Amino acid sequence: MKAKVYVTLKPSVLDPQGKAIHHSVELLGYQSISDIRQGKYFEIALDPALSEAEARQSAEQIAKDVLANPVIEDYRVEIAS
Repeated sequence: MKAKVYVTLKPSVLDPQGKAIHHSVELLGYQSISDIRQGKYFEIALDPALSEAEARQSAEQIAKDVLANPVIEDYRVEIAS
């Protein structure tokens, strides 16, 4: 079983790396992009004996405690078999 964790900055938090990427994209000629925000992606291999609920609970706890800073970041967990 695999947990996919997406960590992104909260909408109210400034994203200087996203702004730099956006500027570079514009320099390459992509003018139709209004904004770019960067984030992090993690894949966590979990014990296949876990139920989906147990896997989600474990991944959510890891995301909350280790992968994301809850003050400035949001996270989303997806479970795939």
